[in-house]
Amino acid sequence: MAKRYRFPVIIQRDDESGMFVAIVPTLPGAHTQAATLDELERNVREVVELCLEEAESRGLTEFPSFYGVHELELER
Repeated sequence: MAKRYRFPVIIQRDDESGMFVAIVPTLPGAHTQAATLDELERNVREVVELCLEEAESRGLTEFPSFYGVHELELER
């Protein structure tokens, strides 16, 4: 039976290039970018598959839990 994984994905937009950037914080090495959100979704799925293959080849099947994102505001 296949194991089901669920990963949080943080998406940012680079102001200079306009590219969308995705980071999967609980999966080392899983990050990608794309010009559109649809393309980003495909790219994230692909990079997660590749990172999972690498992790599983080393016997890793459990990954850290994602706790959350905190926004910090500073005035300088």
